[in-house]
Amino acid sequence: MTELNLESWWQPFTNMRAFHDNPRIFTRAEGSFLYNEDGQDVLDITAGLWCCNIGHGRKSVADAIHAQLMQLDYAPPFQFGTPPAYQFAERLLAHTPEGINRLFFTNSGSEAVDTAIKIAHLYQQSRGKNSKTRFISRDQGYHGVNIGGTSLQGLPSNRLGFPLLEAVDFLPSLLDIERNAFSRGCPEHGTDRMITAFEKIIAQHGADNFCAVIIEPVSGAGGMVPPAKNYLKKIRELCNEHDILLIFDEVITGFGRTGSAFAAVEFDVTPDMITIAKGINGGTIPMGGVIVKDTIQQSIFDNSPATMPEFFHGNTYAGCPVAAAAGIAALDIYEQEGLLTCASGEKGHYWENALHKLRDLPQVIDIRNIGLMGAVAFDPEKLPPHKLGAKIHQRCYENGLLCRSIGDAMVMSPPLSITHDEIELFITRFRKSVIEVIG
Repeated sequence: MTELNLESWWQPFTNMRAFHDNPRIFTRAEGSFLYNEDGQDVLDITAGLWCCNIGHGRKSVADAIHAQLMQLDYAPPFQFGTPPAYQFAERLLAHTPEGINRLFFTNSGSEAVDTAIKIAHLYQQSRGKNSKTRFISRDQGYHGVNIGGTSLQGLPSNRLGFPLLEAVDFLPSLLDIERNAFSRGCPEHGTDRMITAFEKIIAQHGADNFCAVIIEPVSGAGGMVPPAKNYLKKIRELCNEHDILLIFDEVITGFGRTGSAFAAVEFDVTPDMITIAKGINGGTIPMGGVIVKDTIQQSIFDNSPATMPEFFHGNTYAGCPVAAAAGIAALDIYEQEGLLTCASGEKGHYWENALHKLRDLPQVIDIRNIGLMGAVAFDPEKLPPHKLGAKIHQRCYENGLLCRSIGDAMVMSPPLSITHDEIELFITRFRKSVIEVIG
């Protein structure tokens, strides 16, 4: 049992009372493994929280952080700049779709989403489209925890009790187990349902009142659900038709998770903005950003007084030189080791085949995957809803596996650097845990 004072830190998304009764403390990490205070190795099949894409303990990233700390630890980003921020932005933008080539740094994905909301509003105003204030999001979508992102997310428990923006409509969830169970990659069904819902929303409020659509290319915290075939292309077409901005929330899917640097590249769909964070520097230092089309930036600039900031918005640590140095070092690893594309190559296929071998486990009603992501869903009718996933999650930890539960589904997002042997270790420990819980 830990000797730490567990009362001092109010942890995020944590049942603190239960945690105090059964604390789980990690003390070090290396490669694909975390180690708890008892010295037990725990295979990190979630890459932390979708962020440690290059694995843990990368010396080159640590060295870059140390060197930058000793040279220039901080300088204000308001009216001043530092070389690492410009250098990292230029390197990163080399991997984005053509035309989406301006980067506004934030500290997190939540801040990136709220920044994108403000940019979208400002852009519509710069065009004289002041009525365009509504947003379209999606049921079971997750867009961070700030007021804007909370208003846009379709997870009821994350909205309950908080102040919300009212001008938001929701497309139906991507999840359709009845028609899409055990799909590999993008499922067949769901695009037509989205189109019908989209057109109904537009008919109800009028296209002239919509500012932007914001969606995750792959639903993450909603249960790791890939989009149906042609879903993203169709939503791009609908946005073009109705003069609505399209924002991809790639906080999870960015940096190689789907098989390209960004899902926008993998699916060959260019949004107007992309929000990023998590894997941006391998999960080492908080950082995020919004990647924007240069035409959007130019419209805002053209409509702003020449003697004033074009965008009255920002964060103290935006473009922090230490975080940017970590990003450059992480990007070196992504590029040199082929991690930005391995999820669509042989490693991704190996992961897919291994994951779907779990279909014979008891009470499994769905397995879904795309890139280096996966989910195994269990029958919620067998136990009270949301109980089975929590039990499997705890048993996985006891058996040396960090695997996240979302309702009655277990979701996975391994480090992109994971090996075949480690994938097999995941299968062994996961199978053992499920059988011990269910029988």
